[in-house]
Amino acid sequence: MSNSSDLILARMMAFHPKIIDLTLDRVDRLLEALGHPERSLPPVIHIAGTNGKGSTQAMIRAGLEAMGGRVHAYTSPHLARFHERIRLAGDLISESHLTDILDECVRANSGEEITFFEITTCAAFLAFARTPADWTLLEVGLGGRLDATNVVDQPRLTIITPVSIDHQQYLGETLPEIAGEKAGILKRGVPCVVGPQEEEGLAVIESKAARLGCPLLVHGQHWRAWEERGRLIFQDENGLLDLPLPNLPGPHQIDNAGAALAALRHLGATAEACEAAVTRAFWPARMQRLQTGPLVDAAAHCELWLDGGHNPAGGQAVAATLTRMPKKPTHLVVGMLNTKDIAGYMRPIAAAASSLTAVSIPGEPNTLTADETQKAALAAGIAANTADSVLQAVQSIAAREPGARILICGSLYLAGSVLRENG
Repeated sequence: MSNSSDLILARMMAFHPKIIDLTLDRVDRLLEALGHPERSLPPVIHIAGTNGKGSTQAMIRAGLEAMGGRVHAYTSPHLARFHERIRLAGDLISESHLTDILDECVRANSGEEITFFEITTCAAFLAFARTPADWTLLEVGLGGRLDATNVVDQPRLTIITPVSIDHQQYLGETLPEIAGEKAGILKRGVPCVVGPQEEEGLAVIESKAARLGCPLLVHGQHWRAWEERGRLIFQDENGLLDLPLPNLPGPHQIDNAGAALAALRHLGATAEACEAAVTRAFWPARMQRLQTGPLVDAAAHCELWLDGGHNPAGGQAVAATLTRMPKKPTHLVVGMLNTKDIAGYMRPIAAAASSLTAVSIPGEPNTLTADETQKAALAAGIAANTADSVLQAVQSIAAREPGARILICGSLYLAGSVLRENG
């Protein structure tokens, strides 16, 4: 049965402009009609970047909450339910509250053109402004400069996680162009934590920061994070932290933890809060081990894992994580969108995969067909076949090689479908 919020969310699609022109005009118009809730938010930490935004945000939230802070958090896209996008003072927004604010935004919008992300972001601001909290964590949806979240004049802190090539149709073809869009979240005089960057991307961020007088906390210059003897070591101008490794698996989480720790230390976090940031964060579909549910039952004696990475950097992160795990045959179940660089995703994972089963993403009009994904896998040198569903793929692998590792990956939309199916 559909929730009321599902019906309103579906109705919001009718307002969608025929052509997506990235601009803040529609958001500004609706926020004005709503009485400018974005001006009444608890102190904002604004996070942009191509990869690692969600994990970094989850770690910052865990750290702030360990100090007793009440934290709002906004993320996208959602995996299983829309409610995941809006966390109010620590808890996911309730169905009745979500329905009320969506209704209010539809009325205030008066039938004007606006994108789904824009109107739902305005709804999140409305909920955040009306719920007492100590912090607001905002994750950029796309880019930064013209993203619907980029309407807060004076955030407390901005963060730019690693920038790589993605969403070229909106953000530009080259790394400097894309870095320029991400650097659009910089605000005059507001400090920015900068995660590991390619040199040409970092140059763009530093140049923009210099023009705006933004103090930077740059990876490799002002802080470093690395693994040593099974521990996470973090160093900044305040000294050294010796912490457990992040509970989110994968070597790339060392860099994400570093950015989160640099942010928390800048905000005055205690050593205990910093440890909580890396040990208590939870972020689904980032090398998540599935432990229960129908898909786990279908996998029998196989390990079942889920990851939503979907671009070349995501493929590299998956490959690096798999090479660090105990050796065992690893079979991939992959579904991807037709807007992604599938060859760039496949290249790094090829060496780690015993086989790949391609699937189409259920209910997703922009999915690559299973046949197209299989073709890309074969071109990357991976033994590949197709299946009609994730369940069929998992059953087939489990029957063929009991005790293997199965990783479902390639898209957050596929991950969401899996989390709903696995209930």
